[in-house]
Amino acid sequence: MPAPTPPAAPQDRPPYRPDPAGGCPHAANARLLAQGAVTPVVLPGEVAGMAVLGHDALRDFLGHPDVAKGARHFTALAEGRVPDGWPLLTFATVPGMSTADGADHRRLRSLVSGAFTPRRVEALRPRVAAVTAELLDDLAAAAEAGGGVADLRPHFAMPLPLRVICELLGLAGHRQESLHHLSQRIVATDTTPERAMAANRELVALLTAFVAEKTAAPGDDLTSALIASRDEEGDRLTHAELIGTLVLLVVAGHETTLNLVGNAVRALCAHRDQLAHVREGRAGWAEVVEETLRWDSPLGYFPFRYPTRDLVVGGTLIPRGIPVLAGYSAAGRDPKAYGPDADRFDVTRAPAVRHLSLGHGAHYCLGAPLARLEATLALEALFTRFPDLDLAAPEAELQRHASFVGNSVRTLPVRLG
Repeated sequence: MPAPTPPAAPQDRPPYRPDPAGGCPHAANARLLAQGAVTPVVLPGEVAGMAVLGHDALRDFLGHPDVAKGARHFTALAEGRVPDGWPLLTFATVPGMSTADGADHRRLRSLVSGAFTPRRVEALRPRVAAVTAELLDDLAAAAEAGGGVADLRPHFAMPLPLRVICELLGLAGHRQESLHHLSQRIVATDTTPERAMAANRELVALLTAFVAEKTAAPGDDLTSALIASRDEEGDRLTHAELIGTLVLLVVAGHETTLNLVGNAVRALCAHRDQLAHVREGRAGWAEVVEETLRWDSPLGYFPFRYPTRDLVVGGTLIPRGIPVLAGYSAAGRDPKAYGPDADRFDVTRAPAVRHLSLGHGAHYCLGAPLARLEATLALEALFTRFPDLDLAAPEAELQRHASFVGNSVRTLPVRLG
């Protein structure tokens, strides 16, 4: 009987350097997946890491009991080998549920989870529909002023989820543009140390001032409820955790849906036959959302998780304490999970396995029901009002996000028809 093949060590594959300036990830993902489900990476600042790319390997890794989110498990950070102003530091160290484990994670998640249950989210449907209709008017006005062309992102795809999450949090409208620009700077991976630290300071200062206002004059909103938990039950939420929770809700609460809507519009414009399937009733808008999540995930490589012991994942050794990226965009097109046509956009697809683009396990995306509702209503309303909508520039000319975390384009010029 032949001896079992030993796990491949990280150094057995040349490390992949995710492009800090972003770019379309799919060609590199296909090449990396052909070599294996897990690859070593070199992160900005020459920080060594790993990325899990294969669907099954990623699902197992995300749900593994010996994988943590807390930065105390990040060996290089604990040993002082991560440079100051590291552009990915916020992902590792922001206090809150995204960097908490076990009982702390359950405590923090329980404070906000009630606002995102399917029943609570469904109750938001009329408000989301009303905001969508208002923004379609804004998009039409922008196109009229622009000779028939408008950028879909700032006039529709961005303000929809940002306005909804800000209304839930009680954030005044005048802050929303600042919140978006700061969020973009925080998720950017091509930034300088000085710019990264400045963005974090500005966002924390903005939210700290907002919390002070809400403490003095609470309202019927999620932030006021969190402040009450902080003040009345101090063991449930610290001030740092409150600010970290707001950072997470603001950034994740609109960036993912913004990319999702933009990616879906690009996919449908490039695959008019799939749009015809929806219009002819062979697929619904919910199926468009799910296929977009799989085929062109809003997230490319999401930071971070850390094995608390050496683990073998997908036949590769992942050392204890190394920062690991979740390769959502790669997993969505893994042929081993979705067959030889995994790279084909097909809204009628009925995959045997569920995509992982909204996570898996204890840290599954808390806002998944809201993101799905927003994207489904937005796409249906957009293509109903503007049935001839199309891209106003070739796909190859669209400038990509300056990030390997977010997966989308910076501008999305469309012609409404």
